[in-house]
Amino acid sequence: MLWEMLMLEGFQAGLSWITILRKRDAFRAAFAEFDPVRVAAFEGRDIERLMADPGIVRARAKIEATIRGAQIYCDMQDRGEDFSAFCWSFTGGAPVLGDGESWVASTPLSEKISQDLKRRGFKFVGPTITYAWMQAVGIVNDHSLRCFRRHLKPENRR
Repeated sequence: MLWEMLMLEGFQAGLSWITILRKRDAFRAAFAEFDPVRVAAFEGRDIERLMADPGIVRARAKIEATIRGAQIYCDMQDRGEDFSAFCWSFTGGAPVLGDGESWVASTPLSEKISQDLKRRGFKFVGPTITYAWMQAVGIVNDHSLRCFRRHLKPENRR
């Protein structure tokens, strides 16, 4: 799920999140349910198939970045590096709790994670996209002080 959400955040770049959410089922079908092993094996014919799929965002660079992201994910796994452990390593395995009063587009932490993702070869993972991903997957809890979701345990947020 962490990798899927990172890839979807990349597709969201320049678009509204609702656009991606409305196309999420089509993205899942097009990208083999976001199974990194299967997506890593995609070839030129798969890129052309995806470019012709009206159910997804047909941006070649984003499609190719998703395939490359799957290959990087698999390379990490092959080296014994768990993607989830990598993602949570930046926060010691616990969500970062925002102040609940201010909202930012990126933080020093999202910049650090973005740099690490880019160093590994991921694309469409700038600090703003990375921060939105961190919020979406619960690495950061930026819910308002008055929001009922602010105090839910991460496993109960959906």
